[in-house]
Amino acid sequence: MTALSAQAAAFFDAESAIIRVELTAVRGSSPREAGTEMFVAPTVLWGTIGGGRLEQIAIERGRAMLDGNKLAETLDVPLGPEIGQCCGGHVSLRLTRMHTQDRREALQRIRAEENDQPHVYIMGAGHVGRALANVLQHAPVKCILVDMRQEELQKCEAVVEKRLRALPEVDVFNAPPNSAFIVLTHDHGLDFLLTSAALELGTAAYVGMIGSDTKRAKLRSWCWTHCNGLTIDLLTCPIGATASRDKRPEIIASFVAAEVLTALTADQQVSVSREEAALLEAAQ
Repeated sequence: MTALSAQAAAFFDAESAIIRVELTAVRGSSPREAGTEMFVAPTVLWGTIGGGRLEQIAIERGRAMLDGNKLAETLDVPLGPEIGQCCGGHVSLRLTRMHTQDRREALQRIRAEENDQPHVYIMGAGHVGRALANVLQHAPVKCILVDMRQEELQKCEAVVEKRLRALPEVDVFNAPPNSAFIVLTHDHGLDFLLTSAALELGTAAYVGMIGSDTKRAKLRSWCWTHCNGLTIDLLTCPIGATASRDKRPEIIASFVAAEVLTALTADQQVSVSREEAALLEAAQ
């Protein structure tokens, strides 16, 4: 059981009465997509449906249900001036009191969502690698920090998986499809080896290598000579490139994390129910 699953399990075990709040339909702009759920207990919460006044309404109604022993309720909420939000969309919510089986099923969904999280491999546990692990430990990804040096891995305090590898390219070859790779080892030759291996997979959602335009050009020549003309067109190098001149590891890590998370989520499509599709078509 991962840390997130353990926290969820502790929440469900500790609370005697919980209301499940589910976003059942979304039309137009909304803070979260249909299917998002949140759990409301008398004094604590688990999850979020997007914050703001919408979430406040859901919490208030959920706790009123707990006080009044109500079992279920549905809400249709316009996300406009009526409630003090400016998203402009419209959402439907279903609130239900949870029983024992409901809690088991909710925990199973949380575990399944964790298992489906994309893998992010940080290849190198130096200053920037450790800073990246500190950022990505809070993201909805499975973050894996890989290095050949035990002493560098031991310096990382982030709650991520740490792997000591004499041959770190093995982790690249065994990575699941749609993984992200951030290559920033202590050795340029190893950087080239790991980066080319990630590119050769052909299934990576993101491949980035720390360095400069000059290092990118050197890798292009290296791949042409050593990797049968492997193209590096899909490589991000330099990583975290912005207008900022700040080279502190924490700053670089923040920009790189944003790049990686954008690549991992850019192609996600929110499903639209038949009812929503009909409403949207009628409005056009």
